[in-house]
Amino acid sequence: MKPLTLFFLSFLGVLAVLACGRQEAQSTQKKEKKPIETLAVLGALPQYVTDPPDNPSSPFKVTLGRLLFYDPILSGNRDVACATCHQPEFNYAEFLETSIGVNGLGSGSKRRFKVPNDIPFVKRNSQSILNAAFNGIQNQGTYRPELAPMFWDLRAKGLEAQALLPIRTLEEMRGHGYAEETILDEVLARIRSIAEYEMLFTEAFAGEPKPINATNVAKALAAYERTLVANNSRFDQYLRGDSAALSTSEKEGLQLFLKAGCAKCHAGPMLSDYQLHTLGVPDSPNNREPDAGIRNDYAFRTPTLRNLRYSAPYMHSGKFATLEQVLQFYEDLSGGKIVNPHVRPDQMDPLVKELKVNFRDISRIVEFLGTLNDDNFDKTVPDRVPSGLKVRGNVE
Repeated sequence: MKPLTLFFLSFLGVLAVLACGRQEAQSTQKKEKKPIETLAVLGALPQYVTDPPDNPSSPFKVTLGRLLFYDPILSGNRDVACATCHQPEFNYAEFLETSIGVNGLGSGSKRRFKVPNDIPFVKRNSQSILNAAFNGIQNQGTYRPELAPMFWDLRAKGLEAQALLPIRTLEEMRGHGYAEETILDEVLARIRSIAEYEMLFTEAFAGEPKPINATNVAKALAAYERTLVANNSRFDQYLRGDSAALSTSEKEGLQLFLKAGCAKCHAGPMLSDYQLHTLGVPDSPNNREPDAGIRNDYAFRTPTLRNLRYSAPYMHSGKFATLEQVLQFYEDLSGGKIVNPHVRPDQMDPLVKELKVNFRDISRIVEFLGTLNDDNFDKTVPDRVPSGLKVRGNVE
């Protein structure tokens, strides 16, 4: 065979190898490419709430829980109620970056510390209690409310376990006057001294010889909080079969939400996977030290996307005042930018690499998020509380 022919055949062989290599690489890329989530990963909220087996709801229990929720008798200085930082007009959250609990005065953006003050800000943004009855719910499986994940760091399970922790926390409700180990005994002694509360606990927990105890305070608060639901948004109506519940542009925003990868974490009926993720969210300047979270890796729970219209500012640090700012943050993330200087690249959640948020899509995604709002929830505030203290504490 002639040398020229051998050279030509060798050249063809090299081309064939290169072509095969390219095809194999393209095939591998196709295999590695993650599928875009579909509408099926989301879900409508249930129309009814599930109670834990050991705390079935009753009208007496809910009435008692509402009064306790608004009564500052639960705080060390008698100046803070649960409703001080979880206000009906703000979706049972609060319009502050991070909350002011003990030694505070005023409401909403006007709340401030009294002077002098030696109480720190509450560490994280006040999460909404609305729909907390559905925390952790997913599309498949049986929902167990006693295992519902609570707080930004998942340190409690179930509304009953969550209810008492703010009472024990220095900056939220306890203050300097009582130790963490003794504050509940003090609160219970106060409640037992009020005849009206004695009657209300007896009605709510009939048959118990000594119904005023810490467990029943938690059960009453949780029973009331499970009545605070907003489960008939236009998005819920759309998923239940009303195709006209969303406009054409809102449906486009929904598709862009899915295409951008938002549903990789914001899935299920509450649009949250209830997992901890490190995203490099900027810290609040209200904290004296960086907030590294419960695992010391700056990971925080995926928040629900429901009723966002009423619960600004956003993220665990409350650093973003608008949804547009939140999505711009995610656009920066998808471009590889880490905003928090304390977070290392190796700490970032791998799912960040799958985000594809584009600036041109932000307005339509925000339009879709608006369909998750439902203003039809209980905003009833009692005219008085059994202690005779100011309803909601020092908010005026």
